[in-house]
Order: sequence, then structure tokens, then C-alpha cells
Amino acid sequence: MLHKMALEIRKIGTKRELEKFIQFANDLYRDCPYYCPPIFFDEMNCFDPEMNPALEVCDYQLWMAYRDNKPVGRIAGIINRKANEKWGFKHVRFGWMDFIDDIEVSKALLDTVAAWGKERGMDGLNGPVGFTDFDHEGLLLEGYEYPAVMASLYNYPYYVRHIEAYGLVKEADWVELQVYPPQGCPERLDRIANIVKERSHVRVDKVKNSRELVRKYGIEYMDVIDEAYQKLYNFQPMTVAQKNYYKNMYFPILNFDFVTIVVNEKDEIVGVGLGMPDISDALRKCDGKLFPFGWYHLLKALKAKQMKSFSFLLIAVRPDYQNMGINALFLQDQIPIINRYGIRKLETTNMLEDNKKIIDFFSQFDHKIHKRHRAYIKTI
Repeated sequence: MLHKMALEIRKIGTKRELEKFIQFANDLYRDCPYYCPPIFFDEMNCFDPEMNPALEVCDYQLWMAYRDNKPVGRIAGIINRKANEKWGFKHVRFGWMDFIDDIEVSKALLDTVAAWGKERGMDGLNGPVGFTDFDHEGLLLEGYEYPAVMASLYNYPYYVRHIEAYGLVKEADWVELQVYPPQGCPERLDRIANIVKERSHVRVDKVKNSRELVRKYGIEYMDVIDEAYQKLYNFQPMTVAQKNYYKNMYFPILNFDFVTIVVNEKDEIVGVGLGMPDISDALRKCDGKLFPFGWYHLLKALKAKQMKSFSFLLIAVRPDYQNMGINALFLQDQIPIINRYGIRKLETTNMLEDNKKIIDFFSQFDHKIHKRHRAYIKTI
């Protein structure tokens, strides 16, 4: 009988170890056509306190599991102090969890995070989630046969068996939709949008680039997202540094045709909608590496004038303007642009299953719910 080598859990401390931590998932999913690798240097920056201001409000530690000196798993333990304070929790989060199909490995990784959290006074284990709501979150339960988009977590089906065997239970589910846009803005939607404009004294303001957006509105764009998302699962109010971080990370790469800003009569932003070309195929081609030629594939995808698929990243409406029909303005603005680019399919990001308003908003068109993710919880 073959003897199984002892399992070893190693802390990640050096840059070289961090590179191996990030690369592990790419290697694990090497033969999986549905997995979407992250942009490698973005992942490196995510764990750099000088680059990622979320680490100002989070404690974290990374580990990798080794057997016979070969990596067999990885995990991050995270304590978001600001989120715990907001929600009245004492939760330690686990994220960036990947592992071979070996129950000893997954248990050892989760045991390590749980012990680390208990040492710091935590009483609940929660995940998979990241530092903030802008990181990947939720274990994939349904939709393994669909390619993952950049903003979505992918995992093998066996992960569910491992997570639930550990005693973790459902806390929240998200769904993703594929939406097939109509040709032209439907008359009913157009009529509703025009009524909302007149009744609520709002209008769409299109900006051409990130410089114009920042010049006109500063970080007000991020302020609206922060206000709108306060009640969403695990959301942590953003610091000014975090707002600037996301602004600087995402604004320069956006195609501003797909940025919709709704303002009131005082020229205050009251709603934002944002989408971008689906760059997941480009990331698969370059394995998430920008060099030597990955940048070309990504730039080509981002600058394309014709595309088949598109990622609808977010809609956020300021709380005092919610329930006024502002969402109709986003589609009135976007559908003609979507048609012009030849887009046949929109893919939403994660939407909480009980967020009926946003799900119903997209469900007015031909669509299907094709993916489901879940966050788990366990008392420790």
C-alpha cells in the first residue's frame, strides 16, 4: 500500500512565495476551459499594503498546503475590522481557496484559518469572500459548463462537497444572468425613461474619458456606489483611499461608451451604470500575464468596436433616488450602444438572490439564470 506523505501548511511571507500562491490556481485549472485567470500583477498588488488600501482595515495571512514538497492547496485568512464593526460580527473570512480533490487538504486549510481567527477573538468562519465586496466572492454551485468572466469566481464541482463536509452552511446566494438584448430600445422602456427624466428632474451625462469624469465629478462616482451598496451582504464602507484606488484601477481601462451617469438638476450624480467588454478569452490566452504579449490580447478586447459578449458590472442608485425608475435611464442609454457594437449577449455579475428589483430589471428581456454562487458560515 502506498504511504501518503505528511501534509505541511506553510505561511506565505516573501514575494516569491506570493507568486507561487497566485500561480497555484492557474496551474490547478490548466486544463479547464471555463476558468478565467486573474491579471497576475493585479493579484500581486491586491496583497501589497502599499498598493491596496483595503489592507488598512484588514488583517490577513496567506498559506499554502504542500505534500511531498508539491503545492496541493492555498487559502487566505482575512479579518475585515471595518465590516465586522458595521455588521456587529466577529467573522474571520476565507478566500482565494483552491485545492486538489483531497479532503485532508481542504480541512487542513480551513482549520488553519479558523484557528488563526479564534486566536484573534473571532467566532465565525465566513467565505469564500475577499477583503471587500469588490473581490471575488461565493463558491460556484451551478453553471460549471459556462466560461467564467473576469469579475466572477470559478471552481471545480468537488469544492462544494469539501466545503459542506467541513460543516459550513449557506449564508447568502448570488445568481448571474445571461441577457439577450433587444434590437432598439423597447417603446415601453423608452416611455418610462422619459417620464422619469421629467418627473425626477434627472438626465444622462455622457463623459468621454477618465480625465473628464474626474475633472467633473472627482470621486463622487465612487461615493454613489458606496451609498447604494451599504445594505448589501458583507459590504464595508469604503475609505477615501479605497475610492481613489478603485478609481485609479478601473477608470483608465473603461470604454466610456458603456459608462452611464445620471445627474439631477444640481449636477449631482444620483445613479451610475457600468459595463465593459468581456475580456475573459483574452485572459485565458495569456494566462493572466501582461508580458510579453498578453497586453496585446487585452488591449484588443478592450478597444474592440464589434463584440459578441459583454459584462454588465454594476448599477448603483443613490438611496434617496431609489424606487424612482432611474434604472430605465441606464438601458435607454445603453441599448443603442449595445446594438451598435453588435453585442448579442450580456452577462451580469453576481446579484444577491433576494435582490428582486435588479433581477426583475434584467428579467424583462430574454434571459436565463445560468450561474449560482454561495457564501458559507460556521461557528468556530
